[in-house]
Amino acid sequence: MRFLFNRRKPTMITPAKAIPGRDRPAFTVPERHAVLGTPLQPPFPEGLNTAVFGLGCFWGAERVFWKTDGVYTTAVGYAGGFTPNPTYAEVCGGRTGHTEAVLVVFDPEKIFYRDLLAVFWEGHNPTQEMRQGNDVGTQYRSAIYYSDDEQCQAAEETRAAYEAKLREVGYGRIATEIAPAGQFYYAEDYHQQYLHKVPNGYCGLGGTGVSCSIGLGMGTATELEADDALRPIPGSDEEWRKRLSPEQYAVLREAG
Repeated sequence: MRFLFNRRKPTMITPAKAIPGRDRPAFTVPERHAVLGTPLQPPFPEGLNTAVFGLGCFWGAERVFWKTDGVYTTAVGYAGGFTPNPTYAEVCGGRTGHTEAVLVVFDPEKIFYRDLLAVFWEGHNPTQEMRQGNDVGTQYRSAIYYSDDEQCQAAEETRAAYEAKLREVGYGRIATEIAPAGQFYYAEDYHQQYLHKVPNGYCGLGGTGVSCSIGLGMGTATELEADDALRPIPGSDEEWRKRLSPEQYAVLREAG
């Protein structure tokens, strides 16, 4: 634990120093959700909306959302960075600028965006900067990527309200990044619905225990919806073992 608290805080890489990436994905993405049976990629049925959240390791984060009523489908991927079509190894190396993220496709007639925000805020510790629990790095940062002005407003309002509640019990400021949604890059097949495929797999998610109930269930669906980063990618197994949890390392190696 001493090492964890004494280490230098990871910092975001600049676009100029990010890995260049590639013109097309380096892998294929499955057509269907392993749990819900719904498509992972668009086009989605008319009337559905999308949201993108980053709350630490995406294995556990995705499960939280696919279990939420009103959610049509979910997928894990990479968002908020600079490298086009990155791989898991590249994102874990901290030189893409991406965070591990969950794409949530939902029916606004069944669940409000603010309700999804409550799931997001309660599902992790948003006061932790560039990490979640023992998962440390810019790729684990807390983030909300909004698709329109109304989502942005809801994110900002709930952040302010939830931060006030957190401060009442001794937590500091919320470090969550709130930014426009750019390109969402799907992660590899073996990451999609990982905790369904590996039920006892690693899940580093841990919330604060503070509920977020401000502004939930309000209105209609239409109304609510009208320099660690500069380190080179590890070159040896030993370096990767130091960066990742045992299970994350095993998955990386199984993928080649």
